Amino acid sequence: MAPAWEQRKLGEVASGFEYGLNAAASDFDGEKKYLRITDIDDQTREFRTDDLSSPDINNPIDDRYLLKEGDILFARTGASVGKTYLYKASDGKTYYAGFLIRAHVSDEADAGFIFQSTLTERYKQFVLLTSQRSGQPGINAQEYSDLLLPLPSLMEQRRIGAFFDRLDSLITLHQRKYCGVASWMLGVALVRLGSESGGAFGEMKHVLR
Repeated sequence: MAPAWEQRKLGEVASGFEYGLNAAASDFDGEKKYLRITDIDDQTREFRTDDLSSPDINNPIDDRYLLKEGDILFARTGASVGKTYLYKASDGKTYYAGFLIRAHVSDEADAGFIFQSTLTERYKQFVLLTSQRSGQPGINAQEYSDLLLPLPSLMEQRRIGAFFDRLDSLITLHQRKYCGVASWMLGVALVRLGSESGGAFGEMKHVLR
């Protein structure tokens, strides 16, 4: 029998929770990309590259604002609070802006699985409840750090993360042709995962509620 999923705080499997660069955007210089909330696609959560920009800073930029693999960004304020993005090496040399919070996932967890967990109804409820505690929508670094996540073993996290990464790639490939493909494919995935009797796939339906 597969071990039970464990409830862990995000801050127990990720570090940093740092706010981004406080700088305006300027024309793209061909090297340094600047990622703001509006540069994260609402549907795919990919870095939109149709209108690239660079940080408007003359001096060398502190490397602590440079994204690396294992980094997940969280929008901390405004109408897009809770929006997330998983950095990929293929996105190149990218710095992140101040209305985003960066968490770096440790070797104890799989960044892809953690990111997929932020696309669930469970996470949406966390954002809704947490962001309404203040006068205007917002979630700070400590509150993101306290996010509770159900985690299977690291091996099963990797399996699930890889499965949904492939699914996301197919959705991105076809989304412009078929507006309903995302709902259809996710429905197929849930049926497939829910039909598995053992391991993480047998319990995945509980995470996706």
